[in-house]
Amino acid sequence: MGSTVATTGLVLTGGGARAAYQVGVLKAIAQIRRDSGHAADPNPFPVTTGTSAGAINAAALACRADDFDGAVDGLCEVWQDFHAEQVYRADSFGVIRTGARWLTMMSIGWAIARWRRARPRSLLDNSPLEGLLNTLISTERLHRMMREGHLQALAVTASSYGSGLHVTFYDAVKDIVPWTRSQRIAVRDSITVPHLLASSAIPFVFPAMALKIGDHIEYCGDGSMRQAAPISPAVHLGGERILVVGAGRMHEPPGERAGASEYPNLAQIAGHALSNIFLDALAVDVERLQRINSTLALLTPEARAATSLKPIEVLVIAPSQRLDDIAAKHLGELPLPIRTLLRGLGVQGQGEDARGAALASYLLFESAYTRELMALGVRDTMQRRDDVIAFFGWA
Repeated sequence: MGSTVATTGLVLTGGGARAAYQVGVLKAIAQIRRDSGHAADPNPFPVTTGTSAGAINAAALACRADDFDGAVDGLCEVWQDFHAEQVYRADSFGVIRTGARWLTMMSIGWAIARWRRARPRSLLDNSPLEGLLNTLISTERLHRMMREGHLQALAVTASSYGSGLHVTFYDAVKDIVPWTRSQRIAVRDSITVPHLLASSAIPFVFPAMALKIGDHIEYCGDGSMRQAAPISPAVHLGGERILVVGAGRMHEPPGERAGASEYPNLAQIAGHALSNIFLDALAVDVERLQRINSTLALLTPEARAATSLKPIEVLVIAPSQRLDDIAAKHLGELPLPIRTLLRGLGVQGQGEDARGAALASYLLFESAYTRELMALGVRDTMQRRDDVIAFFGWA
């Protein structure tokens, strides 16, 4: 009797422009897959999940689940030639309409709060992203991939500003019952561009999106907020082994990191807050899963059969370098109106003298930065080539 191949789930985390790193990882995996003689195999990720910008990459992969190499090539074409104008309004008029008004409201909002039209919804206007997503994502094609057996499930996550719930929207071939956990719910729905816009709506930076949850409408933002268990959706949707691609360092190198005695500016505080939102939950969830696996390994076969828990093999690939430091080298490549806006928040300097680079690292949709992140993703994955081959059983 032949062995059954475990269902592989893919988890792509959030991080705005940092998600370029994920594309480099996927590019390397596609190369390893071809080199191992498995290019003709079915889609390596029948269960695909993503959060924030990772949700966009996940949906683009799922739409071309019948051609993994072609899907990765398509993502590479987008990310290696990125410009900020493809994601948000970066012209002077667009920045004045959103960012300048937003900063004005923060300073003298008490004087003009009664003028409702003067209340901007976000720092930046991401309407160009909607046009880009309409060229990348097709709900009809997603359904076709499922009908033809190339894809088992797709899930993207968002966070409701009204209820405070972390919401996973999913579509699947099997009749998977929606799950409910503390502060987390799942909603079965067809994944559309508005779901992706909501999932990638970085708090304060991009506007919330109205989505239907049950029988009512709620405004939702970035799915990385209140995300206690990033790996959970892939497991609920049938993933038996999970590849997780991060968008930030999982662990800092040993030794002290240089600090600063100056009072932090708004950009530094915002960057620190975003890092907390996007990066910390993943490390905690991976450690939790590893503890469960270790506990199950200590049980007898009879005891394991009596529990609903099951061991989940996890491979995590995350940046070996600080993406903040890479972003610091590329601050000058942002469009002038955006640089001017961010300077008002405290983003200044370049390289080792930069301040606020953490915040800018999420907004640097410029090709020099995204290409460097993609190259890092390729290098980090190739250095773990043996782990990738063992994980997929491609030896």
